[in-house]
Order: sequence, then C-alpha cells, then structure tokens
Amino acid sequence: MPLFIRDRRSVVLTPAGAALLPQVRALLERAEDLQRRAARLSGSEPVRIGYVNWLPADLTARTAGVAQLYVDPWVVPSHAQAARVAEGSLDLAVCWVRTRDLDEHGLQARLLGADRLYAVSVGAAKTPVWARSITVLIDDDAASWVSWNLFAEQLAGDTGARIRHIDDGGITGPAFFDHVRAVGRPVLNSPKDQGATLPPDLVQRPVIEPAVMWTWSLVWRRDEIRPVVLAAAEAITRDVGELGLHDPGIWLPDGDPHK
Repeated sequence: MPLFIRDRRSVVLTPAGAALLPQVRALLERAEDLQRRAARLSGSEPVRIGYVNWLPADLTARTAGVAQLYVDPWVVPSHAQAARVAEGSLDLAVCWVRTRDLDEHGLQARLLGADRLYAVSVGAAKTPVWARSITVLIDDDAASWVSWNLFAEQLAGDTGARIRHIDDGGITGPAFFDHVRAVGRPVLNSPKDQGATLPPDLVQRPVIEPAVMWTWSLVWRRDEIRPVVLAAAEAITRDVGELGLHDPGIWLPDGDPHK
C-alpha cells in the first residue's frame, strides 16, 4: 500500500499515508523523548549538587556510570542550600536539616555522613569531658549561622552546657581559637572545623555523656521525577548505613530526620 506519491518536483501523501501521519508523528516524538531520557541516564545531563563544607571523598566514584555531577561552587549555609534545592537551582544538596525543614520545602532526605563533635580546650590533657561541662558558641549573625545556632541551643537545653553569645563569626577559624582561650572551659567545635589543625596550646577532647553527633543529609525534591537525579541520589547514599547514630550514649537534636 503506497504512502507517498512522488514526482520530480514533490512528494505528496496518499490517503493511507495521511491517515497514518498522526501515529507516525507520535512515534517520532516518543523516540525523541526516549533519546532524551537515555541521554540523561547516561550522564550527559549534569546533576547539580551543592554543599556546605563536606562532600564524600569518593563522590565521583559513587556516581560513575550513573550521572555526571556538577558540584556547585557557591558554598552557603545548610538552610540556604536546602532552599536552593526547593526552588530548583540545585538538584541535590549535602546539608544539615530538620524534619520541619524537609516538610516546609517539600524535600526528601537520606543520611550521607555524620561527624562526632569534640571539645577544644587550653592545655595538654586530652581527657574526655562531659557535655554539661562544655561551652557552645552562638553567633548573633543568624543569617549565616541559623543551623548551628539551633543545634547548639538545643544541645545546651538538653545537657546543661553553657551558651556564650558572639558576634564575630568565631564559630570557626582563628577567632574560634581566641574564644576558647578567653572562655577558659572546653568549647564545642563545629563541623566546619572538624578537620582543622589546632594551635599548639589547644587540644581536642572527646565529649561524653552524651557524645554529640552532627548529621549530613543528601536532600532532593519530593516531587522529583527525573530518572538521572533519582539514580544519582540512590547511588550517592547506597550502603551508607546508620553510622553509629543509634549507639548508646549518642545525642542528636529533636527533629533530626535520622534520629
């Protein structure tokens, strides 16, 4: 059954060809859609991921053959990265979140990492210190430190740790060391300084009763339907486990999605 009538100057559909045209167009559109999906799954469409200060060292290896990751260079606080995922400028983010943040922004979270925080004090003794005997710093710049402030305030309320208000960004860096020297008590470190080298007059001390844990979540939108983003999230968080969060003597704030 002929579908075209050809001459030297034109090609015209026969009635049978015209009848099949809508179905042919639908098949071609479906084929193009499948090609786009295959391209996304093969990693040709980058998955945008943001972070605060920590990413798994083997992040690229985890997603090899699954997705091409683009690590966003704009490093901002946890609450800002979560908001960026919610509004669509990021596909994924590694950040600290509470259950209420996930509900507010319509996000899904899986555990990706956890840091056991320690205290820093003046002297040479590296003996453990009870949580009630430490000081936590809270910065008046809530726009930059809202996540840390919420964490520290709840820790103080639950354990009896003292609060010291600051206004110089000294949650991290050299200013933090100055606060440790001025306070005269062990001061809880923040996860941003987890791997920092201490000055010779300061030491790390384990915090006990309870041990203080900070969690890192991988977040994405609950209504996300793109296969490449979902596949990347699965690959990044696969085999992470509980990371000791449910061991005896561990403290996590109320509202932590991994508690």
